[in-house]
Amino acid sequence: MANQLDELGTESRPEGLDTRVIAKKLPVKVGVGSTIFEVLLWILGIIPGVVFLFKKIKAKNYFQQLEQKIQRNASQIDNYLEQRVMILQNCARLVDKAIDLDKTTFEAIAKYRSGASDEERNEVAGRIDTASRSLNVAFENYPDLKAHNEIADAMQQNMYLQREITAARELYNDTINAWNRDIFAWPTKMIVAARSGYTTRIPFIASEEIKQQAKSVFF
Repeated sequence: MANQLDELGTESRPEGLDTRVIAKKLPVKVGVGSTIFEVLLWILGIIPGVVFLFKKIKAKNYFQQLEQKIQRNASQIDNYLEQRVMILQNCARLVDKAIDLDKTTFEAIAKYRSGASDEERNEVAGRIDTASRSLNVAFENYPDLKAHNEIADAMQQNMYLQREITAARELYNDTINAWNRDIFAWPTKMIVAARSGYTTRIPFIASEEIKQQAKSVFF
């Protein structure tokens, strides 16, 4: 059988490919075949039916535990974001520049405690990144500020937290990937996911501003 993807073929994209995350939640659905499968198990005997019933209970418990893990990973990102907001706000006061870190940012972060959507988390993260870049510009435009120990320490903490946020997002995305993969694992998990009304979850998405900056020439 020939390769479905031939890297030596003539079709290519000289301009490159800008990949993007599709922010769409897909519901899990099962058809009549899954219902027939379950009925057949009971027809074959009570033991196959009971065994599959316990497998469904185990799958349901697995999804509940995985959902808690997703929440824990998301909370870790939120904690780092909140720390970063505090540091940037203190740094902004030291630099004495008008940085847009008002109460709405804190309110957005506070909403995570009651369960925020992935879109809201990405939005506030983008606003924090914008504020951080504004401070960096001020920091570079006024060389004397670099001699200010408190500001220098704050900027170092900001860089450290950004790395921690990146690592936390990777862990979050790994868990999201496990969820999105397993809800379509037929028969047991997929049937349980469909009956529970589960959908796929959207992983972390970088803001458009970040993507454009990544294409810039830095040197």
